[in-house]
Amino acid sequence: MHRLILLTFLVLHTAAAWALKPNRVWIVTPDSLGMRYQTVALTTPDHVQLTGWLIEPAVGATDRHTTMVVAYGDFGNMSNELYQAQALAADGYRVYLFDYRGFGHSADFAIDAQRLYYHEFAVDLGAALADARQRYPRNRTGIMAFSMGSIMASEVAATAPHCDFLVTEGYVASPQRLVAYQLQSRNKVVSLPAEAAAYSQYAPRIRCPWLLIGGTADKHTPLVDSVAVVRDAPRGKRRQVLAFEGEHLQGMVVLSDVRFGDKYVSEVSRFLAAGKRR
Repeated sequence: MHRLILLTFLVLHTAAAWALKPNRVWIVTPDSLGMRYQTVALTTPDHVQLTGWLIEPAVGATDRHTTMVVAYGDFGNMSNELYQAQALAADGYRVYLFDYRGFGHSADFAIDAQRLYYHEFAVDLGAALADARQRYPRNRTGIMAFSMGSIMASEVAATAPHCDFLVTEGYVASPQRLVAYQLQSRNKVVSLPAEAAAYSQYAPRIRCPWLLIGGTADKHTPLVDSVAVVRDAPRGKRRQVLAFEGEHLQGMVVLSDVRFGDKYVSEVSRFLAAGKRR
């Protein structure tokens, strides 16, 4: 069973389109995995309706009073993140999943399949973060982002009034460099929104604790980029790199022991606990 979950996660989570490939169909739902949850509806500042799942800590787990808002990549929808959410819930986290506009069951949005991302997705993430904090004002509330989702997460963490922590895997340091790599390695033309020109300003402005997770064999978002973020951190800002032996977005798979993703989540918990003691 453990092996089956790992293989399923590889299929559902590590697929990276490197251009937008939304899916309107949820491929799995929380109830099918025995998770406690509620479906939430939220409205963005620009009046777009989004759908999300708020997943409770697993039965028997000690509530960490921490909410993880998940920003996924360019592929599928929030249902692709359920195995990861299950691993987090098993360790006592409350997990807030949501669909970007044009993804899953959220409102329609015209999407160019040759675009890497839209700035509007950062608006969606900001709305989800604000809603999570409003629902659980006494919780620590932060963002866990993957691949393309780290672009939006960087902007929101740098500009939102309150983001208690940031965890990224497969951090995109330069959308422009990623687009150039796609053209060179796959002969694939991918476009960027105009807002990408200002992206480099966000990392230096992130004030909350930031854990950057990356694979040593990741060619798309090289580990060296995450190392540079830590090296160049403004004075007094707490940042750390967690490296694993693997490729893009394989952290949960590689860092598993007794159950799927347990070592991964333990490392995240250790980082957050250290920050809480400071």
